[in-house]
Amino acid sequence: MTKIRPSVSWRRGNDIASRPWTGATRKYDLLKELTVGTIVIGLIVVALSLILGSPDEPSITLKSWATNAPADFVATATAELGGTSDTAGYGPPYNTTADATQTLGPIDLQSLSGVRIPIDTATAFVTGPLSLQTTPPRSLAVWSAATTAQRTAWTSAYADALAKAPANDPARVAHGSFGPVPALTSSLLAMAKRGALDGAIQGEGGFFNLDYTRSILFLGDGTYFVGIANNAHLTGDQWGMMNETGNYPGQSWLWLFSFWYQIPAIGGAANADVLVVGIMLILTLLLTLVPFIPGLRMLPRLIPVHRLVWRDYYKRR
Repeated sequence: MTKIRPSVSWRRGNDIASRPWTGATRKYDLLKELTVGTIVIGLIVVALSLILGSPDEPSITLKSWATNAPADFVATATAELGGTSDTAGYGPPYNTTADATQTLGPIDLQSLSGVRIPIDTATAFVTGPLSLQTTPPRSLAVWSAATTAQRTAWTSAYADALAKAPANDPARVAHGSFGPVPALTSSLLAMAKRGALDGAIQGEGGFFNLDYTRSILFLGDGTYFVGIANNAHLTGDQWGMMNETGNYPGQSWLWLFSFWYQIPAIGGAANADVLVVGIMLILTLLLTLVPFIPGLRMLPRLIPVHRLVWRDYYKRR
């Protein structure tokens, strides 16, 4: 029987992993270094927290919105009643608004999952929470009995009057045919200021609320939330969300997406979100397939950046 001898490169003692270390060595106590490092860092963190305080901003709630920007709250509630807010016209997965989806050629990715989180803005954000009160306002019955055309006329007229009022103050709106809309929005404002609206809108029915989708959508339809984001340099044209405040990119996986929105041809497109997701999917696929694409997998050898990083090692070799 013929014996097959192993290749020279794989013989015992010839592979790099089995060779003894011949480089520089020094003694150190790993446990001591870990203990000292933990104590030192711990003391620094405690000292800085005592001197500087916490950098965390307080949570933004519907109560803080109603308290700090009541005019914006009422204007947004009016838009929710009239179905003219951003959420009302978003399309899937919230509603079936026509021509609201973003497509990539003939592919309508937004509609593939269907309406999985059905939201009628008037019911979800205004009339529904108001009906949960111990004593619901009488204006709810007037609203419920009205036709769709009448509701649209009321909300449209009140929205125009709010826009013309000094400082958009609901208390300074001129008289008009607004129906129950002013009463509904003022009742909702009072409910929000008491802190009762947050739980009512989320409506999970448990002690702990983990789903903030509806609250965030309601907040996002107004200008208060956007104003806070703008002041903290967190809007899309300021590189998007980040942990640190300041006008510079945050985590890499966030600015990689946000980068493409800075290109006018992409950021200004009607289907910008789909384009950005498509670009990132293609780039991710290329990165995954680098070892299998001829030419592309040779780039590390053609551009030897690793030799600069490990230059001391290659000098010894």
